[in-house]
Amino acid sequence: MIELLSLDLSNYCSKQCSFCYNHSTREGNTMWKPQEVIDFASDCIMHGVKAVSLGGGEPFEYEGIFEVIEALYPLCYLSITSNGLPLEDTLTWVQLGKHKPDKIHLTIHRPDNEAEVARVERQLQAIEKLNIKPGVNLLVGADKVEAARSVYQRMMSFLRSDQIILVPQRFSNTPSPKQLASVADGKLFQSPSCLLKCQRPTNFCSVSWDKKVNSCSFAPNKEALASLDYQGLVDALDRVKWTTCDNQT
Repeated sequence: MIELLSLDLSNYCSKQCSFCYNHSTREGNTMWKPQEVIDFASDCIMHGVKAVSLGGGEPFEYEGIFEVIEALYPLCYLSITSNGLPLEDTLTWVQLGKHKPDKIHLTIHRPDNEAEVARVERQLQAIEKLNIKPGVNLLVGADKVEAARSVYQRMMSFLRSDQIILVPQRFSNTPSPKQLASVADGKLFQSPSCLLKCQRPTNFCSVSWDKKVNSCSFAPNKEALASLDYQGLVDALDRVKWTTCDNQT
């Protein structure tokens, strides 16, 4: 039974980080039309999916994002993961005030960059004022553990630990579990479930920008959706040859 669905709307992102798992670029594309997203997610929700997370690429650079939010918000717990840069645009921010998801997680890719950290901090506080639950995905590279620890403590001044996800950088410069734990000073923290052991999730799946499916966003061997509905999702997952992402570069 799939209860948690992650859907990447595109692989277009103007930020174009070199370590992006989705290989998003400024020349990126999408195969999802807004109505297809709505119909597909709605059918999955009818079959037991409780929460939908929209990502990318950069979801707030996806044409039709607010149409999708408006349609899905009443049906499930709806969250969005963003780098936050499009929210600096006044028109985008006004639209967000009218079409609100349940939660927005902003990603800090460079904890050693004060401008990025300060921008995300400001945006998170503004998001909360819109009555949207704010959260942070804090990317941790093996060479940025100290910077990440400092940012973590800074975010904890106005967020709870369950609103901060420590994300180990892949597929290079990956911190050890011990290094990641040190960011939270040994206290309870959130991270991807595969931190200690790679194990195929049973209630989660990821759908990529090119309409392919696997049980993990990072895993290779994604299978194409034969139909844009819950049955197509289940059939694609059944065809997946599960393997870890350890050998990817």
